[in-house]
Amino acid sequence: MDLRYEYPSMDQLAETLPLVLKHFGLKSVIAMGIGAGAYILTRFALDYPNMVEGLMLININPCAQGWMDWAAHKISGWTHAMPDMLITHLFGKEEINHNHDLIATYRHHILNDMNQFNLHLFVKAYESRRDLEIERPVPGVNVRTLKCPSLLVVGDSSPAVDAVVECNTKLDPTKTTLKVIMDDRRPDYLTSLFSLQPGKLTEAFKYFIQGMGYMPAASMTRLARSRTASGSSVASDGNRSRSHTTEGNRSRSHTNEGSRGRSHTDGTANNNVDQSVPKSTEVSC
Repeated sequence: MDLRYEYPSMDQLAETLPLVLKHFGLKSVIAMGIGAGAYILTRFALDYPNMVEGLMLININPCAQGWMDWAAHKISGWTHAMPDMLITHLFGKEEINHNHDLIATYRHHILNDMNQFNLHLFVKAYESRRDLEIERPVPGVNVRTLKCPSLLVVGDSSPAVDAVVECNTKLDPTKTTLKVIMDDRRPDYLTSLFSLQPGKLTEAFKYFIQGMGYMPAASMTRLARSRTASGSSVASDGNRSRSHTTEGNRSRSHTNEGSRGRSHTDGTANNNVDQSVPKSTEVSC
């Protein structure tokens, strides 16, 4: 690459996306981005809301880089800081300290498989990003915010967790879902949601897309199937209860014994309904 080459800014990268969509004949997209990619896609959605149907944003930071971050990188120097800086964006502290083979693999990939000059320019462009200046919408006030449904995802130990939570406070709560993924196998272990919880991440994406009306035939998880089966059981037991009640009424018109039989039948049916009511806990992040 020519040393005089001027790497595009985050804003300029976002401005190229309409051309990419036009090239592939796409009118709108549901987009997913991580880190810098999430920032670029968010700016694209802010500038071209009609071209974005939904966003899945992992480790999004809508703010400009703070001066302390800038000073830390300047003091540490580019050469030694680059691999470590990228790794800390991908993995938690405990994983960095304990999963040495995985970290060594990524460090080797960063140092040997990537164009270092190009990578430095990309990181520099990301660190020079502007604040997205998004605000939570208020009735009667026109503010700059995302118009499309958005899913914000972050690991509970990610360095980006504070930035993602702050981003969530600035978006429309009726269109935004915040998903904080924890490692339920070892809650005290600070881990990467990508390496240990790919299933939870995939499930979150699938439900988000289904909520927008796509992928209706996608299979449900065990929890979703259980809830559906429980709901069907309640409806079925209710129908049987009403059937028993009707027969009891006919019996009552003939004998008192029939009346007692109806009462016993109703009691049994009601007990069945109570036992079949699903007990579930909804967790909102």
